[in-house]
Amino acid sequence: MRCFISWPDRLQGRPADMDQFKAFVQKEFYHIFRDKWTMMILIALPIIMLVLFGFAISDEVKNSRIAIFDPSDDAATREIVYRLVASGYFSVYKNLGSSGETEKEFQKGEVSLIIIFSENFYENLIHTGKAQIQLIADGSDPNTAVTLVNYAENIITSYQQELLESGGIPYLIAPAVKFLYNPDMKSSYNFVPGVMGMILILICAMMTSISIAREKEMGTMEILLVSPVKPILMILAKAVPYFALSMIDLIIILLTSVLVLGVPIAGSLFWLVAVSVIFISMSLALGLLISSYVKTQLVALLISGMVLLMPVMILSGMIFPVENMPVALQIISDIVPARWYIVAVKNIMIKGLGLMSVIREMVILSVLAVFFIVVSLKNFKIRLE
Repeated sequence: MRCFISWPDRLQGRPADMDQFKAFVQKEFYHIFRDKWTMMILIALPIIMLVLFGFAISDEVKNSRIAIFDPSDDAATREIVYRLVASGYFSVYKNLGSSGETEKEFQKGEVSLIIIFSENFYENLIHTGKAQIQLIADGSDPNTAVTLVNYAENIITSYQQELLESGGIPYLIAPAVKFLYNPDMKSSYNFVPGVMGMILILICAMMTSISIAREKEMGTMEILLVSPVKPILMILAKAVPYFALSMIDLIIILLTSVLVLGVPIAGSLFWLVAVSVIFISMSLALGLLISSYVKTQLVALLISGMVLLMPVMILSGMIFPVENMPVALQIISDIVPARWYIVAVKNIMIKGLGLMSVIREMVILSVLAVFFIVVSLKNFKIRLE
């Protein structure tokens, strides 16, 4: 007769198997604890994701910088400005000397909304029952522009309603809304620059780091290092194909944006490509830097995703306005390369501005590219010795 023994009985009857099982579990824990990158991912990744998703992701608009042109400077205009600031949605960045400074202020990128009061505002309101306010928003970011205009209109309407209830006179304050650079408020004007930055940095940095990490993991890096080719040239040669592929992707993105999505290139195509070349070179250097610290493809992938994907999507201003984030995250966003590239692309492609509007962004990206190249080559040189 066949005798059946349950699984717990088998384990109790074979203590050696349990000892082996415990040894394997212990070995796996040791393996995890010894790998600093695995421990960093296991501990740091949940914290980073929680902080980013908890504080950075917000569709609220807070303390958005606005400019005011108020030729009247009377009781009514001062009250409206006071209510705008008191709401917490706006902060007055500058008082304009003339209405002709409007586009110049938007080109600087310092303000998101400009409010222009008509002359003799309060006098017209009292005598004719009507007064004019013009709200001019930066339409290159349509989501933020619409939100700001809606907040401002609601505050103005609330003030108008209080005047009506207190005096019984049908006062009418009619805001005239204008969206610069994107009068049709197409969402593609906003996400095309962001998608360009995300695609280029992922292709360049992530794929380059994974490619070199694969050579290390498979053991072929040692074979390549003993070849007649200089190690530095060999490492840089790994980046050339991804540079070429990124340039092809850039052409595809631009053609698709113009021909399919209807997003025009309002500025110089030459400077748009020049900024993109600098950004691609910086991304390749970042990929080399990541690969100099990791040994496996999995770690390279996770580090690239944690260091590149989430910051690009959340901290670059691609989806959520940077000025609405806590100060600490705003400081961190300053070192996210994609943020500066997206700003440069918007200035050239959407706003039609020239070289002087993107000098700062080009310098920052160039400095980051040089820094990443120097550090990564230094690390590779130490490894090669």
